[in-house]
Order: sequence, then structure tokens, then C-alpha cells
Amino acid sequence: MSWNRSLLVVVIVITTAYGAFAQTAVKPDQSPTVANPPGSLPALKSAFQDHFLVGVAINRGIATGAAGRRGKELVKNDIALVKEQFNQIAPENDLKWQIIHPREGADGYNFEPADAFVEFGQRNNMDIIGHTLVWHAQTPNWVFAGTNPPSGADDVTDSAGGNEQAADAGASPGRRRRGFGGPGRGYTGPRASRDELLARMRAHIHTVVGRYKGKIKAWDVVNEAISDSGDEVLRNSLWLQIIGPDYIAKAFEYAHEADPDAILRYNDYGLENPAKRQKLITLIKLLQEQKVPVHAIGSQAHVNVSTTFETMDQALTEMTALGLPIHITELDVNSAARGQRGTGADIAANSDATQGGLVSDADQRLAEAYAGIFRAFLKHRESVKMVTFWGANDAVSWRRFGTPLLFDGENKPKPAFEAVLRVATEAQPNAE
Repeated sequence: MSWNRSLLVVVIVITTAYGAFAQTAVKPDQSPTVANPPGSLPALKSAFQDHFLVGVAINRGIATGAAGRRGKELVKNDIALVKEQFNQIAPENDLKWQIIHPREGADGYNFEPADAFVEFGQRNNMDIIGHTLVWHAQTPNWVFAGTNPPSGADDVTDSAGGNEQAADAGASPGRRRRGFGGPGRGYTGPRASRDELLARMRAHIHTVVGRYKGKIKAWDVVNEAISDSGDEVLRNSLWLQIIGPDYIAKAFEYAHEADPDAILRYNDYGLENPAKRQKLITLIKLLQEQKVPVHAIGSQAHVNVSTTFETMDQALTEMTALGLPIHITELDVNSAARGQRGTGADIAANSDATQGGLVSDADQRLAEAYAGIFRAFLKHRESVKMVTFWGANDAVSWRRFGTPLLFDGENKPKPAFEAVLRVATEAQPNAE
């Protein structure tokens, strides 16, 4: 009997202790992923409202609310963060050709994900960006397929269906243009003719841009057409090899036909690099001379923590001289040790670029880099009209191992967030 009473006392003590612990632990309705209640943080969109839009690329989970691998509660918090902080959105993938038009023909479209993306932006009164219409990557092979064998000079091309490449520029079949030549890699099957590929391009652009006419404010019409190496201006893509250098002008013409009121952008990465920036200037000046409807420059700004105010200032100064608005389209700042050697956006090389651990004092260096970058944006506020982060938080970033964004994987603000807000405060006329 005495033994039973002793056991009962022990059980009561343990139960009481557990209950006390439970009171201090996270309750079911207090998820540890809820970093900040809605409205508890200053909003980036408000801080820069007098200067430029502040946007974010969103994935399908954010657009639709579907949990996926990230989990329902985390996606819910991602959505809350996007609504609170940003006034403009771009899609990470769902308007790319491979996703929205995977099969040939008018019945080969899949509009459901893109429709959900656009509806999300409309519901939340956000400016909506379309990304992207013509690109050497994430384009299905059927787009380029035909009955014409590749010419000997062009038997290797950029990938049609997958990753970014760092290929040299190329030339169209049957004609070479000095400064527009070089090898690439990828699809090697029989090809469409120039006229066939132009017809496919026009039908695709008219269908997609036309569907969202009046809803999507700006389009990345041509993406990453500039060569990363050599003296060639253009990347040796299948677009270039089959159609010729005028494929860029044609894409802009078709997009303008489909929606005359949309802002049409040329978009590329690595424009912080002087050599690549000079190629951009050459390309844009040529298009301007031809009266091609290019309305804005999209600078992706996939940079790293070694990027300084001076580097960004110089890039923006030279691009501003072209007389076009500048949109920062895919901003992130890589903190990975192996990511400090360049500012490319090669998906195939991304794994290596986000490995090797983080640089020392990563949070501090990220904050310093973002502060310098945003000071440059504000210096050029007359030209910079939009700044878009490529992802809402580190967990959903394509460079998550490089922790490149202002919010961590649980949507908690990092020191870089506060650094960016300080830059906005300092820019106010009555700031001390």
C-alpha cells in the first residue's frame, strides 16, 4: 500500500512538471514558423513607395496556397509575408514556355498555374510581371523540331529544355554575322525552318500575352540572349541559329502586337560585369536604331556579398545612358563562399555556387552588401522603377544554401532587412 502511494506521488509530480513545461512550450496554435504577426514589421513597399515598386518572385505554392513539401503552415506564412511586404509579383516558373505550353498546337497550353498567379496578384492589388516569353532554356524541344538537318557549323547548340548555359554567341544557319558566332550545346535533332519557328513564336506570344492583356503590366520578352564569353554579342541559342539575330526584334514586335500597353523588357544577368554590360549596350542601341519596341532594361542582379555600392552605381550609370527605365528583376545576394567569383545565373552551375559553406560574418556582410546596393538604387531612382527579389525567403530561394534574401526560412527578418530599411529612412527629406 505504501509502495502504491509512493508511485502515485511520483506520477503526480511528473505530470505536474510536464504541464508546467507545456505552458512555456509552443502551443499548437502558436507555430514556431510564425516569425512576426501580420503588420508587426515595417513594409518594404511602404518604405520605398516614393521611389520604386518593391516586388518578389513567387512560386506556385504561394500563388495557390497548396502546401506541397514546404507544409501548410509555412506556405500560409509565406503568403502573409508577400502580402505584407511587396506590391509587385513575378512568377518563378509558371509563365515559362515549358510550363505554360508544353505540347505543340493550340490545345497544348496549360493555363491553370499562370491563371492562379495572375489572380493572386489581382486579389492583392499588385502589379503583375510576366516572365518569360523567349528564352534558350525551359523551352520544349517540339518548339525547335522540324525536318531540316542542322548545318555543319551549327551542329551543337544551347540546351532547349533545361538549364542556363554560358555559351558563346552564334549565327543563323546559312549566314554568319561577325560578332554573332560561336559554339553552344544541346538539342541536335532535325530543326524547324526559320518561317516555322517564327510562326510558332508569334502564335505563342500572341496567345499568352493576349490572354493576360491588361492584367500583366510588364513582360520579359527576351531573356538572356547575350553571350557570357568571347567577343560575340549573342548567345548561340537555337533561336539565333534557326531564325538569325532578328529573332529578338521579332519577339518584341509580336509582344507589342498582342498588348500595345504592356511594358516590354529585355532581361539578362551579369550586367555588373563591364564586358557583358557593354554587349547589352551594343544590343539595345541596335534595337533602338531599328525602332524595336523595347521599353525597359531588366537587370537580374544575381550578385554576391562582395558587390559594392560602387559596382552597382557604375552599372546603373552606364545603363541609364540608354534612356530606358531600369527594372531590377531577380535580386538576390549570395553569401556562399564559392559564390563570390561571379554574378552569373547559370542554373547548372548554381549547385557549386552555393556550396562551401557561408562566408565569415555572413549576416553582417549580407547587410552591408544590401545597404550599398539599395543606396545605388536610390541614387538612380529616376531610372530604377522596380526592384524585384527572386524569392520571398531563404527557404524558397533557388540559392537557399547561399542565404541570399532579407528573410530567413521561417520568414524572420535578417539584419539585411533592417539595413535596407535604414537606407530608405536616410533617403527621406527630413531624415537626420
